[in-house]
Formats: sequence, structure tokens, C-alpha cells
Amino acid sequence: MRLAALAVVFGLLGGCASTGGSKPSVQVNELYGQLDQASKGYETALQQSREGNQEASQLTLTQSLDRLKEASARCGITAGCDPQRFFSVFDRLLRLKDGDFSGDQDLDSDVAPSQAALAAGKAGVASLPQAQRSVTLLHGQKLSELIAMNGPVKAALEMWLTQWRPQLMDAWINYQYLRYQMWPQYEKADLPEALLFGIMAKESGGKVHAVSRSGAAGPLQFMYATGMRFGLGTDSGFDMRFDPAASARANAEYINEQLRIFNNNLELTIGAYNGGEGRMRRAVGDDTSVSFYDPRLYNQLSQETRDYVPSVLAAAWLFLHPDSYNLRFPKIDGAPGTVILKRPASLSELTVCLGSAGGMNEGWFRTLRNLNPRLDPQVTQPAGTSLQLPKPLEQAYAARCVDGPWPILAGDLHHAVVPVVPPVVEAPAASAPVVRGTSHYRVRRGDTLISIVRDLHCSSVQEVSEMNGLKHHHLAIGKTLKLPVCR
Repeated sequence: MRLAALAVVFGLLGGCASTGGSKPSVQVNELYGQLDQASKGYETALQQSREGNQEASQLTLTQSLDRLKEASARCGITAGCDPQRFFSVFDRLLRLKDGDFSGDQDLDSDVAPSQAALAAGKAGVASLPQAQRSVTLLHGQKLSELIAMNGPVKAALEMWLTQWRPQLMDAWINYQYLRYQMWPQYEKADLPEALLFGIMAKESGGKVHAVSRSGAAGPLQFMYATGMRFGLGTDSGFDMRFDPAASARANAEYINEQLRIFNNNLELTIGAYNGGEGRMRRAVGDDTSVSFYDPRLYNQLSQETRDYVPSVLAAAWLFLHPDSYNLRFPKIDGAPGTVILKRPASLSELTVCLGSAGGMNEGWFRTLRNLNPRLDPQVTQPAGTSLQLPKPLEQAYAARCVDGPWPILAGDLHHAVVPVVPPVVEAPAASAPVVRGTSHYRVRRGDTLISIVRDLHCSSVQEVSEMNGLKHHHLAIGKTLKLPVCR
């Protein structure tokens, strides 16, 4: 993060706390003073980082945000205090926090540590601290700087923190186990991890086998034609849209393609992913600098796309700043592991015998399916089959699923026979014969059976022929016919 930029921001923060109309009260001045102290804490954190004291730097950052949140809460119940000042500063400080003051980082550089490690070919992503992994660049710009804290994004933040919270938490858990497959694809493409999480959380919640009503499939919900365009065809009958690594690679290629088309406009790119690039190009025209929220563009888009873009960005923002929104993602050990089956078992049987190992109260079915997308969970795999699972489950498998009562119980449940009742095919109910009265008619010269029936307006040639035992519809002049009485 550039020191000159920090100086400008802190100058703005000081001005924000000192301007206004009527003279504020003592209590308000005290709160605005805390606002100043919170912003000055970032100057202290910068200095601590420069001196190599990273632990103290991060502690100062956290304390500054906590001080700001406490003061903003008091501001809301203090007459004359403007809460919007605190919200504005809060957003700015979160963006400053994304500078990620880490030991090897040049404070005059805009390059995030995770990008620098990638360029230098250092340790893999699994060894990077979470704070470093989460802050990456989008073609030279920090992702958080591209997310506007406007009404739609704030409304989406509330939805993720309330009604959509279960989906957000499931997405986080699922992603942690898929991360080693998906994140490297984004990292190679120079794209932020938070964006990958935001798209996945909105699209499938991390369910690898998700299929939408429109036919989009996989964790990142590719339509068939788009998937084929980016190499997601079939492999030995397996739809590659369900492969986490392949779908992440294809998604990264798509995002980068659209970023080039829309001049690095992230919101237009995300909108194209949801509503179709052709439709977005027609709506945007030649002005790729247009804001997604410009009424000239916004009003042309479907309601689904209007909701989709801020929802993805809000999920990405929460990925970057969970603590600042009273959100606690569970700590997950997503290190990949492998077991070789010692006895035949299906994924369903393994789910039963693993139980709640590792504290997974919801069970391991979804994770096992996600990590082994080519397998039918109900089909028993032979001994010797290699299965992917989280590394902490390797010991649980050996302890619970090889010997003892649990695999026997799981097998008994899995192979239970459910009686098959043949469907009852009901014969169509025969229509009850219509009982009608009869009349008589004497055949005259020129009459035909068709002309007689046509005059009745309620019968058919077959009915009259059967009533009179006629053969080949032959009529004799003077013959008396029985005819149905029409009403």
C-alpha cells in the first residue's frame, strides 16, 4: 500500500471528523475523537509492520476496527452524531486493511504477498496464512477497491448474514475441502480467491453435482454450450462440468475473457456470467466504462442479473472481512487425503460408518461426493479402490470403516431390499351407452345413409348402420329405418 495514498485517506478522515454545521456537543466531539484515534491506529500499524513486528501490527489493526465499531454504536444513540461518518470510515479502513502488512511485503508495493509467492515459485497455497491467501489482485487492483459499498451490495450483505446465512456457511465448508483443487486454477489466472468464493456461494453453495432448472451444472453452474467452449466436455461419459478443478479453470478463463472485453469492469463481467455475454455486450454497447448501476444499463437487465452481481460481490466482501460483520467461519482442515478401500463400500456406506468424525455433525456425504464426483454414491466400490477424502478422515476410516460393527451396519442398511410394487394400470373406464329413444324413417329416392345421418345432427353412419343391420351401407327405397331421437 502506498504511503502517499494513506496520507491522503487519513487527511480525509480527519476532515470528516472536523467539519459540519452547528457546533457538536462534548459527547459527539468525544466520539469523533475516537474516530480519529481509530484511523491513526493504521499509521501505527504501518510503522510496526515496517519494523518487522507483524503480530503487533495485526493487533493494532484489529483494535482500531474494534474502537471504531464501539464508537459507531454509541454514535447511533447520541444526539447530533452522524453515524454515516462512521460507516464511511469503516468501509475505508477495511479497504486499507486489505493492504495485508506482512513481513516480506514492500510497503511501497501494490503486490499482495500471495501473488509475490506465486511469481517466485515459493511454497504452495496450503502453506500461506489465510490473511495472505485472501487478499489478491484483480489485474493490478485490489478486489476490495472494486466493490462499491452501495445500496444493492449492502442489501445483499444483509441477506447473506440473515436469510442466506445457512447457504453461506455450507458454501464455506464445502469450499474449504475443494479449495486445493479450485483455488490454484484461479491463482494461475491472476484472479482473487474471494471472487471465486463469491461466485460459487451464489451459484451452487459448493455442491459439485448441482443442476439448475435451466440445465446449468457443476459447482460454478456452466451451461452446456459455454462449458464446451471452455473445454468442459465429457470424459468416459463423465460430464466435466462436475469436476471442481476443471470448472474452476474454465470459470477463470471465462472471467478473464470477459474482463478483456469489458475493459476490466468487474461488475459487467459478473453480469455477463449470469445473463450471457452477448446480452451484456448489446446492453453496454461501446461504452465499457459505464457503471453497472447506470439506469441506462441497469434498467435493461433482468431482475435475476440485477440481484446476482451485488450478491456475488457481497459474498466476496464477507470472505475478505468476516470478523468486521460479526461473522465467524468455522476453522476447517481441508488438507487432501486418500484411502485405499480395505473392503468393498459405497460412498453412502462410508458416510454411515464415519458418522460425525471430526465434529462434522451434518455427516460426510456431501464432502465425499464433492471429492469423488465421478462415483455414483450408491454403487459399491471394490476393495483396492482409491478414494479422495479430507486428510483428517484417513485415521477415522481406519478406525471405523475397516473392522468392527459400523461397516457391517452400514452394509446391512445399504443392501436392504425395498419391495417393488408393480404399478397398477387402470383400464380406461368404458363410457356408458347413451340411452336414447328411436324414431322411424322411410327411405325415399335419392336418400343416402350419409345424408340421413347429416340431417339428424346427433348420430353417426356407424350407429345408424348398426341399429338397422345394414351391410355396406346399402339402402333400399321404401325401407323403414330406425333412427335415434335427437334432443
